[in-house]
Amino acid sequence: MSLSVSAPSTIPSLNPERSTRLGASFTSASASSYSKLSSLQFPLRTRLLRIGNARAPTSSRPRFLPLAQAKKQTYSSFDDLLANSEKPVLVDFYATWCGPCQFMVPILNEVSTRLKDKIQVVKIDTEKYPSIADKYRIEALPTFIMFKDGKPYDRFEGALTADQLIERIETGLQVKQ
Repeated sequence: MSLSVSAPSTIPSLNPERSTRLGASFTSASASSYSKLSSLQFPLRTRLLRIGNARAPTSSRPRFLPLAQAKKQTYSSFDDLLANSEKPVLVDFYATWCGPCQFMVPILNEVSTRLKDKIQVVKIDTEKYPSIADKYRIEALPTFIMFKDGKPYDRFEGALTADQLIERIETGLQVKQ
């Protein structure tokens, strides 16, 4: 079994091979304005991730964090991964079609980077591994389950900001230690 540890480094909707083509119903005016938009290029690899936005800065200067790269590791089973982890494991149950799950990609990258000494982040695609999703009764996406010593001890659903997610993880770690 191959599971992706941390978060993927690309978002499928930014993939030019999957871009939507213009239908025949578009006028030449709308097609020309669309062509201006379709000429935008997104970098394939980014070294730094800017945290915060121009309208509501979080501090007097922007923060930059290195992106965490997805790391593929092979385990004989999901239970093997959980049992052999030296740190607590945060499992993100997601689907590629899920909008809030895609929103969480850069957030999980940041959380993985900031808490790399405390937790291991694992993503599980519920469509590729439905038996694991069924075992843990995943009914909403994204669903996060924290595991320690191979057993689940905290569970929450829905998209969160990086600070909210880190606070939830750290609170759970303090309570369960």
